[in-house]
Amino acid sequence: MKEPRQRLEARIYGRVQGVGFRMFVQDKARALGLTGYAKNRYAPQRHVEVVAEGPRPRLETLLHHLHQGPPLAWVERVDVQWGPATGEFHAFSIG
Repeated sequence: MKEPRQRLEARIYGRVQGVGFRMFVQDKARALGLTGYAKNRYAPQRHVEVVAEGPRPRLETLLHHLHQGPPLAWVERVDVQWGPATGEFHAFSIG
């Protein structure tokens, strides 16, 4: 039986811009077969926004990676929201 798809929305704060964080997320998400995007955001604070859709266990694995980040990153905190998948994405991209 196919697992229902869910949606993970995360905001990652800390030293996460200019350190390859979005490419790191894209690589992890694609390896997990997830769809969505990673984007730099600047207001109200600098952070990376990640929206990903797929089976909950795979999204939880991605969330674990978001807390780690690539070698040059320093993750201060990750704010997370869960919801139903919308099916609007066909791949995982960097925005």
